[in-house]
Amino acid sequence: MSVIVAKWTIDEYHRMIDANILSDRKVELLKGEIVEIFAEGEPHVYSSGEAGDYLAKLLAGRAKIRHAKPITLPNDSEPEPDIAIVQPLGREYQQHHPYPENIFWLIEYANSSLEKDLETKSKIYAEAGILEYWVVNLKKLHLVVYREILDAEYATKLTLTGGIIQPLAFPDVSVAVEQIINS
Repeated sequence: MSVIVAKWTIDEYHRMIDANILSDRKVELLKGEIVEIFAEGEPHVYSSGEAGDYLAKLLAGRAKIRHAKPITLPNDSEPEPDIAIVQPLGREYQQHHPYPENIFWLIEYANSSLEKDLETKSKIYAEAGILEYWVVNLKKLHLVVYREILDAEYATKLTLTGGIIQPLAFPDVSVAVEQIINS
């Protein structure tokens, strides 16, 4: 006997949120499936918060840093990346979460969610056309950088433990890897 998983659209997911059906659960929508979000430990909260503050200073006036807020993707996904670096559209975000065309790049901090972030989310983000995606491996204290979408997957994967990286959207900005990892 095969298992059939009920898939949800973004509109159905929003209706569940509006009806408070999901109010007591921390979840996100990934390719039509409602998935529990792992609880964040202290290293996760600290590192993502510090990195967000650092990026906000580096990109002041050029980008908005969103912490653990939804983004809306066309593949029936509404994940909540730890950090989304998005266009500073102000009140427009009262009408909708950032769409792929509003997103410069995304960052996830992973400990217990490492497999989901490296496998599932990297595919979802590449399919949606997110040009750059970073994952901080909190166990090994390194940064995994995904770039160059080819056939709806990231063709380039770099692993960094230090040094400087220039985001694709801001080649004139030098980001210290240690400030993102917070090692």
